[in-house]
Amino acid sequence: MSDLRYVAIGDSFTEGVGDERDDGIPRGWADLVAQGWATSRGEPIEYANLAIRGKLAWPVVDGQLESALALRPTHLSFNGGGNDMLRPGTKIARIVDAYVKVVRRCREEGVTPILLAGADPSGGLPMSRLIRSRGDELSDAVIARLRREEDIVWANNWTDAELRDPTFWSPDRLHMNTRGHHRVAARVLGALGADAPESWWVSPDQAAAHLGTREYYRAHVAPWVRRRVTGRSSGDGRAAKIPEWVTIRP
Repeated sequence: MSDLRYVAIGDSFTEGVGDERDDGIPRGWADLVAQGWATSRGEPIEYANLAIRGKLAWPVVDGQLESALALRPTHLSFNGGGNDMLRPGTKIARIVDAYVKVVRRCREEGVTPILLAGADPSGGLPMSRLIRSRGDELSDAVIARLRREEDIVWANNWTDAELRDPTFWSPDRLHMNTRGHHRVAARVLGALGADAPESWWVSPDQAAAHLGTREYYRAHVAPWVRRRVTGRSSGDGRAAKIPEWVTIRP
């Protein structure tokens, strides 16, 4: 087994939704980081991804963290809170507590934590000002709470103004497309001290998928509202994409 073992936990952002392969399975930034990291090192690494779409921050921690640590990784990435921010009444401090627990458990197990702030989707969403304000608050609060902790790898995508451009986003306006996931992967690799292909930062534009307002609400907003009303999640019944180590070669 490689001496570098990377496991990712989180929600749809980390699962890779919006960057689907030809077989329909999401790839996404975490898969790209694993591949880019192995290539930069010139050596294989071990990789697992336990993320499941639709999860709130604490269900990610409660349902994925200990399973991830049981794999005995050297590095663990975590992002959460995006789904929480879309729900009224969510307490920012409660989301921050989830980040603190991830860091604490990583410290106890000798694992290097990689913390991500997701990209800002607010420009294409209803209630955009509220979503951006809450995202700003969450990003600032996590950094303020954990900034004195040593050896955290930080990848803050929320403040990347270029990532707000529609050409980085999929038709649902909530998940990044292939172009967006590559830019996030490049930022994570840079934070790890690894080299990312320059094209991942400045990949060719993808045509922005502009549905008309009525079509967009029918295709994407209405199903989201129905899930909230019925207490369901897009992740119900789904298992982790890569629950055990796979070897990623350069």
